[in-house]
Amino acid sequence: MKKSKQALVSIIIPCYNHEKFVQDSIKSVIAQTYKNIELIIIDDGSKDSSIEKIKEMAPLCEQRFTRFEFRHRSNKGLSATLNEALEWSYGEYLCSLASDDIMLENRIDDQVKLLNNKKIVAVFGSVYLIDEENQNIGEERIVKSHLYDFKSIILNECQIFSPTQMIRSEHLKKVGGYKDGLIIEDWYMWLKLAEIGDLLVVPDFFAKYRQHDNNTIKKLDKMHRGRLDVLSFFKDSPYYEKALRNVYWLNCLELAAKSNYEIKYLLHLFLIDPKRFIIDFFKKTYILKKLFLSKILKLAN
Repeated sequence: MKKSKQALVSIIIPCYNHEKFVQDSIKSVIAQTYKNIELIIIDDGSKDSSIEKIKEMAPLCEQRFTRFEFRHRSNKGLSATLNEALEWSYGEYLCSLASDDIMLENRIDDQVKLLNNKKIVAVFGSVYLIDEENQNIGEERIVKSHLYDFKSIILNECQIFSPTQMIRSEHLKKVGGYKDGLIIEDWYMWLKLAEIGDLLVVPDFFAKYRQHDNNTIKKLDKMHRGRLDVLSFFKDSPYYEKALRNVYWLNCLELAAKSNYEIKYLLHLFLIDPKRFIIDFFKKTYILKKLFLSKILKLAN
């Protein structure tokens, strides 16, 4: 491995069936102004031509990076792939980049400087939203500067974008890596990291977050079950009951206007604690209450 005065940054790209996007992701890492980078790509059993697309980029990667590694094997899932790459990495800091997302060229430089504060275990930023053709879709997700602790994260009182993450590798390894079998592996990881120190978010733009039909975020019921799975590991937390209610309300808001499906979540909240439900309900937005009541009347008829 080449020696450098800069801290080594490990960038992990887990790839699965992203033949159309993976080269753009790799190119965005190659374009980083920060020099001392190792790039680790693992193809998790893609059934398209992702492997061939990655191999085409190998000569440039070997020339550009302090260390470049690529492997492909049968499908094991995202968390297993991330953990495999984590064990394979040597960097002081680690970024995982989805194989359909893009880094902005100053990202690594800027984040390494922010992590000079030893009390911060991870740093995140703002994102541009892009479509399948790499075009901005006219929306931005801008965060305000904030330090988030465990309480704010478990209660979903935070705004953190996974495509912008940079984490201290030692802490990521200390908490055991990514939890296998979870759909929302990043929320679980942020909670575990927040037990060690604070997570910093800044308004700087660090990534372009691709929106398309296969985004997990668009599979709302799957996301709901994923949130409940994560919370199941924190039942001993004094914030668990409130966090559970917040998850049900969050999913009601996401599902509102799409179907009658959110009714079951609201009824579940009511059965858990009728008094608390009434208090929470009247704190929520007028539009949610209007949608809920109109659908209850529709079902009654």
